[in-house]
Amino acid sequence: MKALQHLNKYLWKYRGRLFMGFIFILLTNVFNVYAPKIIGEGIDFIYNVLSNPSNPHLDIPYSIQLLDPLTHWGASIDLSNGNLQNWSFKIGLLLAIGYMVTFTIKGIFLFYQRQSLIVMSRHIEYDLKNEIYQQYQNLDSSFYRKNRTGDLMNRISEDVSRVRMYLGPAVMYTINLVVLITLCALVMWRISPILTMYTLGPLPIMMFGIFYVSTVINRRTEKVQKQQSKLSTIVQETFSGIRVIKTFRREKTLGDTFQAESDQYKKDQMHLVKADALFMPVISILVGLSTILTIYIGALEVQKGAITIGTIVQFVFYVNQLTWPFASVGWVTSLVRKAEASQSRINEFLNARPLINNTPKHLTPVVGNIKFENVNYRYPETGIVGVKDLSFEINAGESLGIIGKTGAGKSTILQLLTRSLEADSGQIYIDNVPIQDHDILALRQAMGWVPQEVFLFSDTIENNINFGVNHAKHDEMVEAAKDAGVADDILRFQDQWQTLLGERGINLSGGQKQRISIARAFMKNPQILILDDCLSAVDTATEELILKGIKKRMTGKTSVFISHRVSSIQQCNHILVLDEGKLVESGTHDQLIAAKGSYHRLYQIQNQREDI
Repeated sequence: MKALQHLNKYLWKYRGRLFMGFIFILLTNVFNVYAPKIIGEGIDFIYNVLSNPSNPHLDIPYSIQLLDPLTHWGASIDLSNGNLQNWSFKIGLLLAIGYMVTFTIKGIFLFYQRQSLIVMSRHIEYDLKNEIYQQYQNLDSSFYRKNRTGDLMNRISEDVSRVRMYLGPAVMYTINLVVLITLCALVMWRISPILTMYTLGPLPIMMFGIFYVSTVINRRTEKVQKQQSKLSTIVQETFSGIRVIKTFRREKTLGDTFQAESDQYKKDQMHLVKADALFMPVISILVGLSTILTIYIGALEVQKGAITIGTIVQFVFYVNQLTWPFASVGWVTSLVRKAEASQSRINEFLNARPLINNTPKHLTPVVGNIKFENVNYRYPETGIVGVKDLSFEINAGESLGIIGKTGAGKSTILQLLTRSLEADSGQIYIDNVPIQDHDILALRQAMGWVPQEVFLFSDTIENNINFGVNHAKHDEMVEAAKDAGVADDILRFQDQWQTLLGERGINLSGGQKQRISIARAFMKNPQILILDDCLSAVDTATEELILKGIKKRMTGKTSVFISHRVSSIQQCNHILVLDEGKLVESGTHDQLIAAKGSYHRLYQIQNQREDI
């Protein structure tokens, strides 16, 4: 239960609803316990009338005696003058009305009971999901490299739902069980201690029987859910990769895989159904046993004159009232176990702390001077060297080109620059201030980033381009799209700027996605523009057009280019050539060509390819 202590703050926050829920449960069960007493007294009344028709005195049931301020009948009525039929009808009618009123009031309190506790659980569910989502926002990229997206989704959806079941139904049924047992036991014990013991005796046995069956059901339910998750994963991957599947003609293979997993799901589901079928029979058998004992022992007590026939009926009602609360013990225990396991998983994320802390000491606007001084970084998960003893500097308003083979450390530099990663050693300066002293949010707001792997939201083109700004103007968006070389493409779409993109922009070409991402960066009007090999999917003519747009937009501002193409960076003020995380060459395009090193060889190879 230690993991569930995290929820105490929410229970305290909604303590008013929790308290009112308890009060409504108490009031519900007061009327719940009182209703059988009316039935019992009614049966005793009928029995007395039928067995002693000549009795000149008619005893009025206690339930009617409570209405004495209205009826003024007292405890009995003198029937020496006759009129038995009339008085019997009046009293019977009042008993029926009293029973209906009692259950009506009980129903009202039951409604407010659920409104208090179930609604409380929904409020806590809302707060907990927001807390988890905010934590996801605060954690850095290293966290997401270690955890799968599906697992993150499960914790904010399925795990939170299980916790809500503990906060709502589990809490409600637990309180209800304690209150109902207490009230019933007190009333029953006051009437007949012996009959009470025999009546309540089988109920703990039923509780353990239901607990066992519930455990089996829950275990098989978990198995079914896991298999269902496998099926969902296969379907999701099929939808996402349908073009690849069709291209490689793997429809039958994946169909067979899905069929096999579906067969296993059916088998697990049938096992669950068999276990589930035991639930009600177990309850029925044990309830029947308790009812038989109640009637048998009650009859013996009636013979002794200790109780009345109405009392037996009253006790049978109490048995049926206690059936579900006792039966729910196993279910509630299962809910608590599931909630504890789920909350433990949630706490792992909530207790996680970002490796990169935002402790700003410098809040002045970013100008754009960038300096790396003996920077080293090694990826902890793989041990691969990202950059090694890297040093360079560019002034604000200049452009930097970075080139090298795959895995040379180019993208690592950009992640260090945006503080998505923290350098192991060395220092990075922005405007001659250590990057750790800058406010991360302000720093990233001053940057425009075009990633290598473009991510577009399942939204309109307009909203994707305007994603980085709060109040975008349409004319500014159109101008950004023109400078990115994508405006003409968008205008050819039927819905133009309101065109809805599929998942990750699947209905666009690679070049179109890259250019929309560039337009999105332009809209921020950044002081530092970072482009991570974002021109790889465009032709030479489009590349030239985009480079002109970048030059226009970034005049007097800093831009950082990462590319495999020499053509994309040859106009930069500074060019870095990397190999296995180390800086092997640096200079302008002309200087590096003259040096006849790695850059020169790469330039020649690419020119030869273009000639071909």
